[in-house]
Amino acid sequence: MEKNSSPTREGPLVGLRIVEFAGLGPGPFACMLLSDMGAEVVRIDRPDAPPMSPLDIVGRGRRTILLDLKRPEAVEQVLQLLEKADALVEGFRPGVMERLGLGPKLVAQRNPRLVYGRMTGWGQDGPLAQVAGHDINYIAVAGALATIGEADRGPVPPLNLVGDYGGGSLYLVTGLLAALLHARATGEGQVVDAAICDGVLSMLNNNLSHRLRDLYRDQRYSNMLDGGAPYYTTYETADKRHVAVGPIEPQFFALLCQQLDLPDTLRDAQKDRARWHLLRDAIAAAFRQRTLAEWCLRIEGSDSCFAPVLTLEEAQQHPHIQSRKSFTSVDGVTHIAPAPRFSRTPGRIQCSAGVPPVDVASVLASWLKDSPNQQ
Repeated sequence: MEKNSSPTREGPLVGLRIVEFAGLGPGPFACMLLSDMGAEVVRIDRPDAPPMSPLDIVGRGRRTILLDLKRPEAVEQVLQLLEKADALVEGFRPGVMERLGLGPKLVAQRNPRLVYGRMTGWGQDGPLAQVAGHDINYIAVAGALATIGEADRGPVPPLNLVGDYGGGSLYLVTGLLAALLHARATGEGQVVDAAICDGVLSMLNNNLSHRLRDLYRDQRYSNMLDGGAPYYTTYETADKRHVAVGPIEPQFFALLCQQLDLPDTLRDAQKDRARWHLLRDAIAAAFRQRTLAEWCLRIEGSDSCFAPVLTLEEAQQHPHIQSRKSFTSVDGVTHIAPAPRFSRTPGRIQCSAGVPPVDVASVLASWLKDSPNQQ
């Protein structure tokens, strides 16, 4: 068990200073990732904000300062922090930071090297820029939600993984790191306009390519990667659990056919859409003959691209997950370990989410010990 109640930074981003304005969803998750990679993240929150719980995993790895940004003296304190920071992350509606006196133009006057990360659903401009929304709305407009689910039912929200974290957090982190590289080379900061809708559209480039090449049917559950292909989907087992199979390559598909003892008449049906329904029925019938545990003993670990469908709790006990040490404990709370992994500068969870707030003076004092914006 790792005991880590105060920030101790390790990772490739050690020396990077980020000021985060407290919010929900993709902004905090992006800052968690940056902290896990060694950045020093200081979060600005409201004085009446509830205490951060150690169980709030995404809130790990940073110190928190409580400030009322409606007070000019508090805004000045933030500006003093930003003078020594490398990047800023905010997730308010467009115009809010400007009204607080913390917009990018004003901040750039105090620190021209600062990278200004703006995390929104719709972006900084456009007809919907000021409209409230959540992950489900952004992926709906971007065209991703329409592709997920069964053909005869409505679209299925994929948690908030595709929008908030995929199209939002990961694109924000990528944009921040790219802009920071540019700032260190040129001394010039810039604004990173990370919109979830933009990021989701970007992730649909492969889907667009399939459409342009006439390899995609505009109907859910009728394509290779949306569950429509009988060799890339899930099946029920004898004990009402599920397995996931995805042998796209012919040699892997042939192996699965052998393991399931499918009829010879269907072993050449992988690319024959006219026989997909027959192939699906045969695979489903085969998987219903054994329990999930029996199938794991029989198939898992082979090249047939098979995996059991596990809950998050079950995943912690899986031998591969355990061998990778993908879960860890901080102050008695289970966390998912930092990713990705680095051979020379491994990241770590800098501290739990339950660290008490600190004051601005203590952060400034620690930052003034070193030259600003240094590695």
